[in-house]
Amino acid sequence: MKNILITGGAGFIGSHLVDQLLAEGEWTITVVDDFNDFYAPQIKRENVRAHEENPAYNLIEADIRAQSALTQVFNQTRFETIVHLAARAGVRPSLKDPQLYTETNINGTLNLLEQARRHGVKQFVFGSSSSVYGINAKVPFSEEDPIRRPISPYATTKAAGELLCHTYSHLYGLRSVCLRFFTVYGARQRPDLAIHKFARLISQGKPIPVFGDGRTRRDYTYIDDIIAGVRAAIDFDQSNYEVINLGESRTVELKELISLVERELGQKAIIDSQPLQPGDVPQTFADITKARRLLGYNPRTQIEEGIHRFIEWFRAQQNNQA
Repeated sequence: MKNILITGGAGFIGSHLVDQLLAEGEWTITVVDDFNDFYAPQIKRENVRAHEENPAYNLIEADIRAQSALTQVFNQTRFETIVHLAARAGVRPSLKDPQLYTETNINGTLNLLEQARRHGVKQFVFGSSSSVYGINAKVPFSEEDPIRRPISPYATTKAAGELLCHTYSHLYGLRSVCLRFFTVYGARQRPDLAIHKFARLISQGKPIPVFGDGRTRRDYTYIDDIIAGVRAAIDFDQSNYEVINLGESRTVELKELISLVERELGQKAIIDSQPLQPGDVPQTFADITKARRLLGYNPRTQIEEGIHRFIEWFRAQQNNQA
């Protein structure tokens, strides 16, 4: 059995990764999550309920900002791999509390890299974000594009995390793979994210906030495709440091996204038009050539099918809560 540490393993992406690794039956998994109140902690507890029944799973409630807590985790188990997904997420909230984002996303990442260095961890997979590209005029976004102009504290913290990974890779030989996620959605998606929020409000007959004219575009990536990319990154050993986009490589206009959710729900949305928000970028669009070459990454779920699957999960959740 191989030992792996997954930070943020009770969250949306992390809990799906745990599902995958437990199904393989070759891993002993330690999850570190602080169950903070960014959204209802009970949602995360539901995510891990089934995992806790598996003897190969160990859940530790700890904050990655606390080096002493991490030291205890690493003293208990020798990890071959770390998948670092824990972060304060979201562009708009980061404008309100940039210090919290800096402490968690930068200092927390540094704490984990230090532990990895001290304990001889071989592989470090870092969950980065497409937000690092900022307002990038060139599309699709390539890993070779400059990222010197982020437009939110959140984006800045993710770019800083990538640079820290590069430093530790260069100085200490820690193999690092930084994965830039492009708008991940699917079952268990955070309730504050657009698709989940729209589905909830439309089903309740309440207005949905639409920022700008509805023409912003995103590269929406289904959770199963993201997990396939993360799983491949865990095994990647062709070089000591890489930054890799994980997206669908297709952009969808916000108006089109709303139409897809309306169609699956069988209800029309009430639009609450709002001005564009500071920190929001006009579009994201992933060049996934590198991911295909290095990870064998091949996203399979188009937005139409992905929204259909998400609404099926959403309805099941609504029925369970009724």
